[in-house]
Amino acid sequence: MTKPTYVLGLNTYDHDVSACLLRDGAIAYAIAKERITRRKHAQGFHREVIDYVLAAEGITFADVDLVVRNCYILKVEDLETRLAYQDMPAFLSPDERALATSDPLFGAPSDKVVTISHHLAHAYSAFAPCPFEEGAVMIVDGVGSYSADVTEPYPGSEKANPLARESESYYRFRGTEIECLKKVWMEPARGVLSEEFFNMPGLGALYSRASTYVFGDWNKCGELMGLAPYGRPDRIKSLMQMQNGELQVPEWSADFDRPYLMDGDDKWEESPAMPHWEDLAWRVQDDTENVLLERARWLRETTGAKNLCIAGGVALNCVANGRIAREAGFDKVWIQPAAGDDGIAIGCAYYGRLALQKKPRDFVMTHAFIGKPYSDKEVHEVTDKRLVKIATIAKQSDDICRDTAKVLADKQVIGWFQGGSEFGPRALGNRSIIADPRTPEMKDHLNARVKFRQPFRPFAPIVLEERAAELFEDNHDSPFMLMAKHVKPEWRDKIPAIVHVDGTARVQTVNQQQNDRLYRLLKAFDALTGVPVLLNTSFNVKGEPIVETPQDALECFLATGIDYLAIHDLLISKNWAHRFLSPLVRTYSDIAVIVKTGMKS
Repeated sequence: MTKPTYVLGLNTYDHDVSACLLRDGAIAYAIAKERITRRKHAQGFHREVIDYVLAAEGITFADVDLVVRNCYILKVEDLETRLAYQDMPAFLSPDERALATSDPLFGAPSDKVVTISHHLAHAYSAFAPCPFEEGAVMIVDGVGSYSADVTEPYPGSEKANPLARESESYYRFRGTEIECLKKVWMEPARGVLSEEFFNMPGLGALYSRASTYVFGDWNKCGELMGLAPYGRPDRIKSLMQMQNGELQVPEWSADFDRPYLMDGDDKWEESPAMPHWEDLAWRVQDDTENVLLERARWLRETTGAKNLCIAGGVALNCVANGRIAREAGFDKVWIQPAAGDDGIAIGCAYYGRLALQKKPRDFVMTHAFIGKPYSDKEVHEVTDKRLVKIATIAKQSDDICRDTAKVLADKQVIGWFQGGSEFGPRALGNRSIIADPRTPEMKDHLNARVKFRQPFRPFAPIVLEERAAELFEDNHDSPFMLMAKHVKPEWRDKIPAIVHVDGTARVQTVNQQQNDRLYRLLKAFDALTGVPVLLNTSFNVKGEPIVETPQDALECFLATGIDYLAIHDLLISKNWAHRFLSPLVRTYSDIAVIVKTGMKS
């Protein structure tokens, strides 16, 4: 039997550290570090993610034929040189320093370890696993590599400032070949905070600047997108626009003098600046959509391509994606589910497979369930602990989809844990909280008692693929919850919990080949209610990563207002004793102690 060829892709050191393992060109496993460490957007060394994918495959590092990596801050070699002598806790914590510097992958030259630049990795993540033989690629994010560190040919290279940073990159591809057509650079910014990319004049950088202004965090762009429909149109003048094909981003002016400043009380929702923040969110979202549409139309005209692939952090803006799909002129638009920097690991791995090993493209990413599966034994090791059994009732089901659909139809909230975890920021039906979308009160209940987040935040629908056109106004596939669609008027009152204030929903379509168990759950709910839709949100609480392990799932279930946990074929509810334990369940960490240390029966 021929030994498989393994390529390991890595996103390293800065936010969303991740790994992706290819087996003979197919994605075997991928994971983001945050799922393992339980720290959102985890940074630092990458040993945990490497160990995860190797253990899942049952191999060692010696079995890996090629490693390809990226860090957008600096080339990995240069960053590791600095980390060896400089205290940089944002990229290497004191706890990790000894582990990292003694690791054979750290700082050691090797002919099987290659570094590539940021947008090139995004581009490979977008087109290599896509379903198209040829097309165009659009990469837009907050910040990419320095011009001096870019590892691909591109037009106008002699004009780029070595310290300019990638902001946008546009490509055409055919088969395994890809050509860069245009790069948009951000010049270094002046000022006290010049090292922070969101002060630079770029499309994604501006969105992050607005996120910082409104939420105190550059990485809350999804929340800003959700807030935008509450704003009043045109109350704030345009913050960026296209002029003769060039992006113009004016200086951030003194008009924006009401930033959210975290003072410990965290009374964001009570701020008198709220109308101003809503208006700014509307403005930035509208500007972003308009610029992206003009760029996409230019790309269509330049390449003549019928198909478009998108990646980069801005590709997580499902409202803009929906408009591109409807209005830019492409026949089909495909967006890789981990379009942000966690997906860099996929792009690095495929660069190794296609560009270095010169292998053909023969894998299409039809689903995102590329975490490792957990056994029934591992589930029972958690659920059989004495304190867990005291507080819960677990029933083995001979048809978990039928039984879960019944409790969903009775307005119960379900934690749904099945198979391998999804890769990327969206819960797509294996690590999900699922609920009945038929009453508007469900949205408020979930935000207040389950997710513990702001009441304006919307929830997404999962819908049977073959029924989606009945409910939503365009027919583009959306398997990764990365396109917003208008809900048809006749359905808005039937499924109000998933309809945002602007009449849209961030749709996920489901077919049986992608996820048989989730598909059967939707069919069972439809048979009971006549509604082929469920509300789907990530299995976590505000500020926490999506759950990865059975233990993570049980902790979240016991610490929140989730009514039932459907984990494999077990349907678990809380019993009367849970009320007496509930005073202990004040935070995620409190219940974690109970679950982790609870005695087995």
